[in-house]
Amino acid sequence: MRVFPLALGIMTGLALSSAAHARDQISIVGSSTVYPFATIAAEKFGQSSGFKTPVIESTGTGGGMKLFCKGIGVEYPDVTNASRAIKGTEAKLCADAGVEFQEFIVGNDGIAFSNSLKGKHFKISIAHVAAALAAELPDQDGNGAGASANKLMNWADVDAYTAKRTGSALAGLPNIPVSIMVPPPTSGTRDAMGELFMKNGWKKLGLDGSGYKKLREDGVAIEVGENDSLIIEKLVADDGLFGVFGYSFFDQNRDKVQASILDGVELNFENIASYKYPAARPLYFYVKKAHVGVIPGLKEFINEFVSEKAMGLDGYLFPAGLVPLSDDDFAKQEAARDQL
Repeated sequence: MRVFPLALGIMTGLALSSAAHARDQISIVGSSTVYPFATIAAEKFGQSSGFKTPVIESTGTGGGMKLFCKGIGVEYPDVTNASRAIKGTEAKLCADAGVEFQEFIVGNDGIAFSNSLKGKHFKISIAHVAAALAAELPDQDGNGAGASANKLMNWADVDAYTAKRTGSALAGLPNIPVSIMVPPPTSGTRDAMGELFMKNGWKKLGLDGSGYKKLREDGVAIEVGENDSLIIEKLVADDGLFGVFGYSFFDQNRDKVQASILDGVELNFENIASYKYPAARPLYFYVKKAHVGVIPGLKEFINEFVSEKAMGLDGYLFPAGLVPLSDDDFAKQEAARDQL
C-alpha cells in the first residue's frame, strides 16, 4: 500500500504523541562548546517554568548530529547543539530519516590558541598554526622540493618556515618543541579549526590544494576529548603545551592560561563581535520540528533560550562567555523562534 507524505506525517505525529508519556524531559545532545550555555538555560528553565530540567549530553557536534538525524520519536534527541553549521551530509541524513529541523544561532565565539600563563605569550599568524599542524609541507629545505612529511619539530623552525613562505619578519618564537592539543574529529571546534586556522593559514603560506586537511600524526598534534577542563589541567602542568578550544572556556580560565595574538588581533569580546579576530565563529542549535508541541516544554525551552534575558548583552549567558549577536541577527532568531 502506498503511503502519501501527508498521511505519513499524520501517522508519525500520532505515534509520537501517543509515546510522549514515555519521556517528559527534553533531550539535548551535541557540542561541548555550546554545552555550558545550554546547561545554564536549561537550569533557569527548570527553576522557573514548571517543566523538568532538560537532560543535556556533551557528545561533540558531529556525534550530536548523528544522534539527532537518526529519526523522529522519543528515543531520539529533540535538540542538538553545534559549534559549526550543519553539514550537507548531515542534512541529508536528517532528510532521509524524515527529520525537519529549525536552525538557531545562539551567539558568537572565537577559537583560542592557548597556553599556560607561565609560558611565552605568542604573537603569531594563523599561518604559523597551519605550518605547525599540517601533515605535509612543501619546500621545507629551501630547495623547492614538493610536499613531504612535516619536519618542523620546534617553534623556531615553524617561525623560519612561515617567514620564508609569507615574506614576513620572524615572530621571535622560541626553540622549544611544538606540542598542540587539538579537538577530536567529532568536534565542531575541530571542523572550525580546519576552516579558520588550517585552510586560511594554508592560503597565507601561499599554498593551494587540500594539504591543510590532514593533521600530522607524529605526536605533535595530540587529539583530546570533549573535556575542556582536562585540557586546562594539562596546559597548566606543561608550559610548552598549547591547546585549541572556545573563547568562553578561555575566558573562565584567564587566571591559568593565555590566548595567542593571531594576525595582530587579541582574542576578546569586541574582536569576536566584530569578527576582526581571525577565528571568530557563530554557535548553533537545531530543534526537531516534529517534537515541538509533543515533547513537554520544548517550545517553552526554545522561548527561554532564544530571548534577550538569555542571549542579550545584559543576559545571563554573557557572564558565561557568550558573545551576543547583533540586533539584526538576534531579530532573525526571534523570528525563527516564533515560527515554531
